[in-house]
Amino acid sequence: MRPLPLLPARPTRPGVRLGATVAATVVLALSAAGCGAAQRTPAPPVDAPAAPAAASGTGPALTDTDVNAWLDGLLPAALDRTGIAGATVAVVDDGRIVTTRGYGYADTGTGGNEVVPVDPDRHLFRMGSVSKLVTATAVLQLVQGGKLDLDADVETYLDFELPRRWERAVTLRHLLTHTAGFEERIAGLIGTDGGDVNLRRALVTDPPEQIYEPGTVPAYSNYSNALAGYVVERVSGTRFEEYVQRNILDRAGMPSSTFAQPLPAALRDRMSNGYDTSAGPAAPFEIVGTPPPGALSAPATDMARFMLAQLGEQVGFAPLLDRPTRELMQRPALDSTSLGTLADGPRMTLGFFAEDRNGHRILGHGGDTKYFHSHLQIYPDDRAGIFLSLNSNGTGAMDSHELRASVVNGFADRYFPAREDQPTAGVDPATTARHAALAAGTYESSRAIRSNFLTAIGLVGRTTVSVADGNRLRLTPGPLSDSPALYEEVAPWVWREVGGQRTIAMRATGDRVEAIGFDSAFALLPVEPARASTVAIPLLALSTVVLILAVLSWPVGAVVRRRLGRAPRERAGRTARVLSRLAVAGTLLALTGWVLSITTIMGLHDVPGAVLRTLQVLQLVGLLGVLPAGVRLVDDVRRHVGWPRIVGSGLLLFALAGAGWFAVEFHLLAPSISY
Repeated sequence: MRPLPLLPARPTRPGVRLGATVAATVVLALSAAGCGAAQRTPAPPVDAPAAPAAASGTGPALTDTDVNAWLDGLLPAALDRTGIAGATVAVVDDGRIVTTRGYGYADTGTGGNEVVPVDPDRHLFRMGSVSKLVTATAVLQLVQGGKLDLDADVETYLDFELPRRWERAVTLRHLLTHTAGFEERIAGLIGTDGGDVNLRRALVTDPPEQIYEPGTVPAYSNYSNALAGYVVERVSGTRFEEYVQRNILDRAGMPSSTFAQPLPAALRDRMSNGYDTSAGPAAPFEIVGTPPPGALSAPATDMARFMLAQLGEQVGFAPLLDRPTRELMQRPALDSTSLGTLADGPRMTLGFFAEDRNGHRILGHGGDTKYFHSHLQIYPDDRAGIFLSLNSNGTGAMDSHELRASVVNGFADRYFPAREDQPTAGVDPATTARHAALAAGTYESSRAIRSNFLTAIGLVGRTTVSVADGNRLRLTPGPLSDSPALYEEVAPWVWREVGGQRTIAMRATGDRVEAIGFDSAFALLPVEPARASTVAIPLLALSTVVLILAVLSWPVGAVVRRRLGRAPRERAGRTARVLSRLAVAGTLLALTGWVLSITTIMGLHDVPGAVLRTLQVLQLVGLLGVLPAGVRLVDDVRRHVGWPRIVGSGLLLFALAGAGWFAVEFHLLAPSISY
């Protein structure tokens, strides 16, 4: 399953892509047809030193010649292998744009158009959740100006009430660190309708429920970032898209970038097409329902300027933030006061993910729409940065994620290698063994839906934690991966990947681990035993099989009785049999409808509310059918009708009860059908 859209660029196995959503680069051989005019290093409108500084460690100097050769050797072949149509890249270092590069095609010509190579100066790509960095910068501008307080109740700035379950106020600090506690929302995330996008209406219409206490659980939330953007709109008195255009994009010298949807006329013919694969047709322009979390469109050259501005370099006509505010934005925003020992692992800043590698501080953010996949990283201490965007999903579910990871990690390993060896484990074996035993179990992502029928998608993409080698942990699959990973404890409740650089942190209460933080805005939470996949899925599958066999037995039984000349079934118990059959039919129709509806929704298409309510009625008929099925079983036993019929009645009761339990446990009958 592909990543949910408007995610940071990383796979999260349930996915919509929040689009949807959700998941985890580059194109064609460096042959004549593959690259074209976009293969050049533009002269940046930024003052640059005569000679670029060499990277620390033993890596090569970060020069345009070396970076271009490295990218040219990596991306064209990778795009060709993965079926990704095009890529655009920018690299900055020491106050200057080192290079911008384009690979593959902005238009593959599959629709009969002329083939157009990617030009990093000209072609706009969709940024997905990289847009959140712009929104966070807008919030920090207003904090810098004294118009916003990061720790005030956010309802102070709103003209509507938030859904809340806890007394603790939701603050801008919570919104920008994805700890406000909101569940996921999918409806209206990404579409193709070019009508008016109304941010307030999108926020107040069927808002998500609050399922975690604010400040305690990292749970990635597009709704939270959209709220932050609306606060900017309310306090500034200016429509969000206009505010960021004037105060961020124009100020940073990003003349070809915009949050406008659809694009302004002057930019429309510069937009790269989006593709599923390079062999497929071009997709329509995507409309993000709440612009702040994911509506930015920009070329690589503009994103290079944005990176420089975040590094404190003078670009455009004015700094985005003063130095104290920029440093505030770029340091961890929550501590152990609310996060507990999760604070010892990767933490969000006020907008950025912590993506450190090789001992270097790296701040980044990725993003996915349905067709575009991007990642931006800056090295605040090394004054460098890299940006990459792809315009296709690729032929494999993990292609876009793996390609982006290979580029940004390869950049770090080449130009910013490790300064020293990783620290060795520092926890005594007995303590580690105890911690490992407490951690063993099944977990699901904190980015979840808990209040309606989409709770069922939590059955997919779970992680199993088991003890290996006595005091190590095996995570299956590993965080941000589709394969197992082995971890060892390097500090109390902090574990590092064996042979890798990923770290996870745990928070335990009493005799159980209550959360595992594996990425700045994501955590794993233990699954309640009743909801374990090993219980729920087999029970539902067995119940469904029994119900299908029951339906098949009806005409078969009638034919057998007719051919053998047997009398029709006795009238005794007829009412219970009829009602039981209605329950069986209702349950099977409902389950079929849920599968089709959830599949449709996860593909970012709407399902009418009337359809969902009808499915709930059918599901309720099935659940209530447990009563006549029980009466039927008792009646069959009382009348000694023979063990085959008694067994059949018993299995039918079991199947209806099993399907009914699943419907209740996974909220198929919940009053809310908002998703």
